[in-house]
Amino acid sequence: MFCQTCGTSLPDGSPTCTACGATQGVAPGPIPGSTPGPIPGYIPGPVPPVAPIPAGGLTPNVAGAVAYLLGFITGILFLVIEPFRTDRFVRFHAFQSIFANLAWIAFWIVWQVVTLTLSAFTHGFLFIILAPINLLIALGGLCLWIYLMYMAYQGKTFQLPIVGAMAASQAGIAPTATGQGL
Repeated sequence: MFCQTCGTSLPDGSPTCTACGATQGVAPGPIPGSTPGPIPGYIPGPVPPVAPIPAGGLTPNVAGAVAYLLGFITGILFLVIEPFRTDRFVRFHAFQSIFANLAWIAFWIVWQVVTLTLSAFTHGFLFIILAPINLLIALGGLCLWIYLMYMAYQGKTFQLPIVGAMAASQAGIAPTATGQGL
């Protein structure tokens, strides 16, 4: 307890200040068994719940979407990063990102070899026909990549036909015929 006039420390229950002599108007102490009154400056009302911060700063749906961002590179990263490597949802999307990206790279290499071989045999004539087809295939790959990221962000485990089943088995999710897991 402190003096209301000079701020000097006072012994408990002292009616006057020992330094300046001012009366303090000491409030009576609490009655045993009673509840304390309202706290000054306290506004009664419900306490808002504190939302827990997810591990790593990312929610699982965002981590699943980011696993597709750089293909197999981010897929491998999410399989190694500690808070996400035990989450089945993130593991599924990381494995599907790795497998889909590797399948896309293998398909694109084979497709380019076939395109260049056919173009060489026809002296460039088929190159004119296959150039728009190459653009459509690339656009289809881009749309698939965006769709997989969108489905992961929505919290869904959309499984691609072959690589989705492989990713589901690696992540510990039962592969389904409908393309939806978890």
